[in-house]
Amino acid sequence: MQQQLAEIQSIVEDVLKLAKDKGATQAEASMSKVEGIAVSSRLKEVETVEFTNDGGLGITVYHGKKKGSASTADLSPQALKLTVEKAIEIAKHTGDDDCSGLADKELMAYDFPDLDLFHPIELDTESAIRQVIAAETSALNVDPRITNSDGASYNANLGTKVYGNSHGLVAGYNSSRYSMSCVVIGEQDGEMQRDYSYSVGREVGMLSSPEQLGIEAAQFTLGRLGARTVKTCKVPVLFDREIAAGLFGHFISAISGGNLYRKSSFLLDQLGQQVLPSWLNITERPHILKGLASSPFDHEGVKTQDMDVVTNGLLNHYLLTSYSARKLKMQTTGHAGGIHNWFIQHTGDSDKEMLAKLGTGLLVTELMGQGVNIVTGDYSRGAAGFWVENGVIQYPVHEITIAGNLSDMLKNIVAIGAVQETRGSVQTGSILIEQMQVAGE
Repeated sequence: MQQQLAEIQSIVEDVLKLAKDKGATQAEASMSKVEGIAVSSRLKEVETVEFTNDGGLGITVYHGKKKGSASTADLSPQALKLTVEKAIEIAKHTGDDDCSGLADKELMAYDFPDLDLFHPIELDTESAIRQVIAAETSALNVDPRITNSDGASYNANLGTKVYGNSHGLVAGYNSSRYSMSCVVIGEQDGEMQRDYSYSVGREVGMLSSPEQLGIEAAQFTLGRLGARTVKTCKVPVLFDREIAAGLFGHFISAISGGNLYRKSSFLLDQLGQQVLPSWLNITERPHILKGLASSPFDHEGVKTQDMDVVTNGLLNHYLLTSYSARKLKMQTTGHAGGIHNWFIQHTGDSDKEMLAKLGTGLLVTELMGQGVNIVTGDYSRGAAGFWVENGVIQYPVHEITIAGNLSDMLKNIVAIGAVQETRGSVQTGSILIEQMQVAGE
């Protein structure tokens, strides 16, 4: 893969030189190549085996303040030349935009740390097939009420990513990502429920065993059998850690530059203001070794750095690209392409203590629908989970809707659990919201 990295860097350098020779005042290009396998089974029979071996290059050129972009999956010299010419042709016919252009040269990642993101293994389909069938077998053997399967899957991807621009930057790195999941269906008294379990990591050894994954999928599904609805009420709501990151996903959208300069965010003009409880801090750490969202630079080549996004509930930073930063007369924060490993502070409460703090209310384990308005903060989504009384789970619930306003929900976070969800870019525990509207019977 090191040879592939050098080859891709050479292609990016050539493309940038070609763009410059053809009259571009600035240019940037990114190229990736991915090799991988995806294997799935259903009811212990192999369903699909897919091999991935593809790549692509995208280039953006600037003629003064005019911008043109083009991309290609054909990496032959002739196709690359044509792609550059297309981008330059497009740039000639676009209008001037004072905010366009590369990120500032002094922010580039000319040197950066090795984040230990690459742990290659042989892409062995036979081994993958054994693992997905083992996961399903394990799940189907847990209980006779597990009557069907929606399948198990295994994915392994080895990739190379290179970014370069006319500031003299050509930077790249290799990375690996492995994942496995299992989904099963349970039946009781003529009612069916489904649930799943999954595992993901930069190293294949970081994944749960197929047997453990299957057992978890079955147990989660069994826990949902016998679900009821509840009467419409206003109660505290506890978001399980697996879905809690989604709440902060809405927060991320609301403080992202694109929504802010378009004035389509419920957190407009909130820099330096109280947006979360005064005990709550959010930190971003892009250089965590083997981190799922670790990256030495963003999609514009800007070097990533540690950031205290929220301190004592006060918003310290928006999340900006070079374009949105210029629109807002600020400086990019290195967030072209998204966030890099957020850590949400917790209150030290165990799962049992979180239920005790919930008291009587709703534990939400699944959300459905897209009823979130980032402009107003209005929040309304279908939900399923468990009804809790006096800190003890009573029975599963489904076919309900929870509603509130994100601004109020975020400010009224009562506690965050100490057991963290670590399988994504936001690491958080379960989140307890003081009160929400629950619509049921």
